[in-house]
Amino acid sequence: MIQRHIRIYILFAHVLGLNFFSYLLTTLQAQNSEQQAFFIKSIYDEALEKQQSYEWLYFLSEKIGGRIAGSPQSLAAVEFTHQVMDTLGMDTVWNQACEVNYWYRGARERVRIIGNPHIGDLELRALALGGSGGSGPGGVSGEVIEFKSLDEARANSSKIKDKIVYFSRPFDNKFLKTFHAYGSAVDQRVHGPSLASKLGAKACIVRSMTGRLDSFPHTGGTLWEDGVNPIPALGISTLDAEKLSALLKKSPVRLFVETHCENRGKKTSYSVIGEIRGSEKPDEIILVGGHLDSWDVGGGAHDDGSGCVQSMEVIKILKSLGYKPRRTLRCVMFQNEENGLAGGKTYAEESGKRGEFHFAAIESDAGGFTPQGFGYDGDTSRINQYTPYFREWDDLLSPYGLHITKGGGGADIGPLRSQKGILFGLSPDSQRYFDYHHTENDRIHAVHPRELAQGSAAMASLVYLLDQIP
Repeated sequence: MIQRHIRIYILFAHVLGLNFFSYLLTTLQAQNSEQQAFFIKSIYDEALEKQQSYEWLYFLSEKIGGRIAGSPQSLAAVEFTHQVMDTLGMDTVWNQACEVNYWYRGARERVRIIGNPHIGDLELRALALGGSGGSGPGGVSGEVIEFKSLDEARANSSKIKDKIVYFSRPFDNKFLKTFHAYGSAVDQRVHGPSLASKLGAKACIVRSMTGRLDSFPHTGGTLWEDGVNPIPALGISTLDAEKLSALLKKSPVRLFVETHCENRGKKTSYSVIGEIRGSEKPDEIILVGGHLDSWDVGGGAHDDGSGCVQSMEVIKILKSLGYKPRRTLRCVMFQNEENGLAGGKTYAEESGKRGEFHFAAIESDAGGFTPQGFGYDGDTSRINQYTPYFREWDDLLSPYGLHITKGGGGADIGPLRSQKGILFGLSPDSQRYFDYHHTENDRIHAVHPRELAQGSAAMASLVYLLDQIP
């Protein structure tokens, strides 16, 4: 209808002059903006009244639980989300196979200070890191050597053999954005254990990746260099990290470490994909998604059950409002983001083989907290083409506390960059995210249903606006 009006107004322009045409075009844009504002309001009404995503998240987090890729729980999550998408009236729902590496935690890990002259023996709260090696049934023990950085460990390489390396650099809480604090500290967890093993250490422990002092240890992925033996690698809680660092200032400390981890090899798992074909531009895809896998502790509620249920709720909201998309809408539950990114890589590879074009992709993988906007990235020419729209949308989205800013995307949609579409990441309030990230405490009680629903509404609003671009 809008295109028809434009053709009529162009005819008027020829007859009555350019100034009248400019007036009419301005009027049309104002009317269109008003229609968009009313529709976005209806999106929020639907999301906040129904709060369907919270019910789905409860099942993922509390009935299925931790869903590390390759595990029976991850396959249960595949079946659950496939069934949910089947009920949403999509044109097609399918599972896309990918090969994942199945790391198994095994029996409960232990870290204990032993025979210390000041405190005797003390159990530390710990979680084995993803990819950790096993200690064997008898565990390992050794003297602790503390470092604040990987470079410091390299500089003291001659002192590490047969020790237990402890990386203790905390979050830099001066960063306003907690993801920046995480980025400044996480190299210890990702690369520290491999370096420690390479230099002859018996085991490696790492201060948990959070700026808060609490008793919850954090797990998370590690990367092992080719040919390096995976030694026991564990995160300890920030409170216990403080105790250990203080104790090391008084005297040498010996630790006992026990892990029962094992790498169970390659397994076939699946990403779950649902699609509504576009009515006018079916070959241009707008994707919404999150990653279905989580770590094996807790319930993966914020990371990333929230992103998955929000993505499914985007489809439910638009279907409930009777919206007929011009472009193809695709909802993707990516598999294996936490320890390999197999789902995202396979999805992009298969999409490339089919010659698909993702006009836009939106990922939610920063928790189910109150949304503050979207970050975007992509090919420079494409961004320059569409940023004028983003500026126009600020008036429509700012009443909901949303702004679109440069810099964003996500790990699972990153491999789609070669298609030169626009990549968006939902940006929630991040201040509490790393209190729960990769912990046993990442369960449904940590997520507020209204905040979660607002994230769904924000994503649905952006999908709608993107789909309206001529």
